[in-house]
Amino acid sequence: MSRNKQVEAAVVAVGEELLSGETTDTNGPWLGRKLAALGAPVVRRWIVGDDAEAIQAALSAALDVAELIIVTGGLGPTRDDLTRPAVADFLGLDLRSDPLIVDDLRERFRARGFPDLPTSNLSQAEVPHGARVLANALGSAPGLLMEHEGRSVALLPGVPREMRGIFEDVLGDVIRDRFEDRLVPLIHRTLYTTGIPESVLGERVDEVRAGLPEEVDLAFLPGLRGVSIRISIRSRADVAAKLLDEAQDVLDSVVAPHRIGMEKSDLVEAVADVLTSESYTLAVAESCTGGLITKRITDLPGSSAYFQGGVIAYADSVKIELLGIEEVTLVENGAVSEVVAAGMARGVADLLNADVGVGITGIAGPGGGTPEKPVGTVWYAVAVQGDVRTSHQVFSGDREAVRERASQATLLLLYQMLAAGP
Repeated sequence: MSRNKQVEAAVVAVGEELLSGETTDTNGPWLGRKLAALGAPVVRRWIVGDDAEAIQAALSAALDVAELIIVTGGLGPTRDDLTRPAVADFLGLDLRSDPLIVDDLRERFRARGFPDLPTSNLSQAEVPHGARVLANALGSAPGLLMEHEGRSVALLPGVPREMRGIFEDVLGDVIRDRFEDRLVPLIHRTLYTTGIPESVLGERVDEVRAGLPEEVDLAFLPGLRGVSIRISIRSRADVAAKLLDEAQDVLDSVVAPHRIGMEKSDLVEAVADVLTSESYTLAVAESCTGGLITKRITDLPGSSAYFQGGVIAYADSVKIELLGIEEVTLVENGAVSEVVAAGMARGVADLLNADVGVGITGIAGPGGGTPEKPVGTVWYAVAVQGDVRTSHQVFSGDREAVRERASQATLLLLYQMLAAGP
């Protein structure tokens, strides 16, 4: 193995529950992020069941492509926990009981009110000859680290908090010491956008892509609330910062109108900044979103400084009795209409004595649509000290997607109106 080649890692997740879909593998993605930041990117991942041959086959394949292999799961005390003996057998290492681990296990059980250590737990004290024991402060199964023909193989528990604890407390530092200057961290910067489709954003970025530093890579990350552009580079921190600044300057020339803000992955943070700076109070009236906007606003710590409250005006009677919408307006225009959304925004601001009111009404689906107002039709409005602005869209997707996209569009209108000033 060349001493100049960047270290590459592979991850093997063990567990029948991962294959059957009963449990989602969160360890692999977490390790991918951590190892990339550390400078040892994951080049391949496997998920295998609780089968010795499958574990060994995955380990063999991993050793062919990576210098650092991390195996998660299968270190427990039951018969289906086969990782430890399967890996030891594949690497030609004898398993030997570690008396210190046995003592620790006995003490753990005594502390829980069990004077005797179950015989099955003794398997967790078996250590492949020559392996380094990685202390597990959060559970009974320690991690193990072995060297094999110039490669490092680490075994970690499958329980996410235990796996993460061992990596953060011990293994991360071991990897840094083991590979030293061959670790090249992957450094990211993310630009958050909203209100622009991924395809349109991609076309605009393509117009300026030639001006980007050659060393950076871009990734578009679409979601229900918007599209993020992730700028990545493998380099020292000081060099990376300069190149990321250059890349951001180039991208901002076309995406700035759709940027939420450098540190603001949630539009609510930008809204909160303006409300706070203007000393405005806010109230929200929701129909189709069922409180989602209110939840997003109140999820942010400190929202009590500006948020007065909200009304879930699902029924027309609530719109009439609490928000002051006239019955004739509902009859003539329908609940999903511009005039009703505007009335809801004004009405909730008056009801809760707020400077700013938000109103939203729509058809989230899957039923309730008509040819004139199909599923996904949403009207939303913002009233700032009596001045009202409305908008409407027909959002795509299922019920959850329509509600999520509608909440984001409404918050964007709120932010734009607040940012524009009086």
